[in-house]
Amino acid sequence: MTTNTTSMMTAASERADRLRTLHVPGNPLILPNAWDADSAHAVVAAGFPAVATASAAVAPSLGYQDGEGTPPDEMFASIGRIADAVPVPVTADIERGYGLSPSEIAGRLISSGAVGCNLEDSDPQTGALVPVDEQVRLLAGVRAASPELVINARVDVFLHGSGSHEERLQEAVRRGRAYAAAGADCVYPLIADRLDLSDVRALVDGIGAPVNVAFLPAGPSLAELAAAGVARISFGPGLFRLLRGQLESALRTIATGGSPYQR
Repeated sequence: MTTNTTSMMTAASERADRLRTLHVPGNPLILPNAWDADSAHAVVAAGFPAVATASAAVAPSLGYQDGEGTPPDEMFASIGRIADAVPVPVTADIERGYGLSPSEIAGRLISSGAVGCNLEDSDPQTGALVPVDEQVRLLAGVRAASPELVINARVDVFLHGSGSHEERLQEAVRRGRAYAAAGADCVYPLIADRLDLSDVRALVDGIGAPVNVAFLPAGPSLAELAAAGVARISFGPGLFRLLRGQLESALRTIATGGSPYQR
């Protein structure tokens, strides 16, 4: 192993350790997710200590559909450009791994410069939940292939599960505990419609590991989520869609003969 390779591996390990220590229940890591090098620059310039990508923002920015519609080579190249552009740890949303083996997932992440990842437990094409034991094998395999990688295990029960709300809450806790035991550093029960603080507290208390939630426009504030014991708050594709909406509004103004610039 060359001195340069050893130096790169040491730097990656240090960034991973830094990212891991930022997951503090009650003082959460806040991640306004980026989709390219320029948006990642903006996140860092605003003072955030880490950068996360969002596949639902990266994919359309590359001309593809979310749901693993992006070829893996293009997704990892995009992650690499983001990681090269910023001096802070980068964690990447890689959906369910694009059909790659655990060792390939870990290797391509580290090669791209990322030191963390999201891995979801539903099939990106069908939306069906993956059996718990199958997801546990994936997470444990990635952990074994890369002990330093910061793994954020997404739980999609609230998106694709069945049963009553209480049954889905219990299933999210069951899955979250299993994923943490398999080596996940953080568990991400994705609630994308209505985020209730009582649910957040039940997930935090039940899972017993750092919990990530999505920040929603009509949901609890950052301070309320922190007080509920959350360790990580993601904005997902929210900022990308917000800016995309502003672009569309400006274009409509231009199309009707107006100026998009405020006077």
